[in-house]
Amino acid sequence: MMRNDVIKSVLVSGGTHGNELSGVYAVEYWQQNSDELLASSPSIHVDFTLVNEKAIKNRTRYVEEDLNRQFSHVALNTNANKRDKELNYEQQLAQSLNARYGPKSNPQYDLVIDIHNTTSNMGPSVILLALDEFHICLARFIKNRMPEAVILVEDQIPFETHPYFCTLGKKGLMLELGAQAHSTLKASLFEQTKQLTHTIFAFIQSWNEQSVAALPVVEAFKLIEEIKYPQNNGKKSAMIHPAIDGKDFLPLHKGDPCFLDFDGKTITWDEDTVYPHFIGEAAYHHLDIAFATASKITI
Repeated sequence: MMRNDVIKSVLVSGGTHGNELSGVYAVEYWQQNSDELLASSPSIHVDFTLVNEKAIKNRTRYVEEDLNRQFSHVALNTNANKRDKELNYEQQLAQSLNARYGPKSNPQYDLVIDIHNTTSNMGPSVILLALDEFHICLARFIKNRMPEAVILVEDQIPFETHPYFCTLGKKGLMLELGAQAHSTLKASLFEQTKQLTHTIFAFIQSWNEQSVAALPVVEAFKLIEEIKYPQNNGKKSAMIHPAIDGKDFLPLHKGDPCFLDFDGKTITWDEDTVYPHFIGEAAYHHLDIAFATASKITI
């Protein structure tokens, strides 16, 4: 019996943030070499897109506002009722992208894979926005093929209410490769980008053929919250402590060093054990976000 959630069409995107170059170069590569990606998945239709081309040209994260926060139903519907001159560049672009690749209310793609980089030491991470059978099987498949991959779950709100570009598909996920400085390209991370994407396509083919092997449960991390830097009079009063800097997804226990103030005083973590990630992400610095926390789960 044919399953009712076959993945027939996939959109692979890069450059949602214009200075995250693994996705930009991977998409440009696959636009010329799509047969390589589809070698194990011949039944799938795949398209490729560079999402924010103006930001890519400028080598900036965005032009006026973070594009990857413009795709919630609320934002799309609110901005659809405004005139173009009332919208900034990314808000206008989101409307155009929703018309081209959506609409979000009636997606044309079964899956959108959006490729990102982080300046944090997160390795090859896959962000899942739901934990249904498809995503659980995908997580186990990826960990079986790529044990070094990290599974991060952000299902704290329903999939369709997320503001991310990948939610224009019926299903969507994000790849985060790091650590990589903005507007640079690391060969090791580019190769991991290709490997992760190839692995996802291999899974899709098995999923469509209903031949996914039974695999054991795997370790994953579930988002809890974002933690801000200590502040004094509206200014950062401390930095990320060297003891946790670069140690994404390692446990942070109560009493462990967390921040270091400018006088050299250590500020310790005073809550239960968590797993910090996006530690010191450069793009979040202006938002005063030091890191995000997660709990460890099995799926």
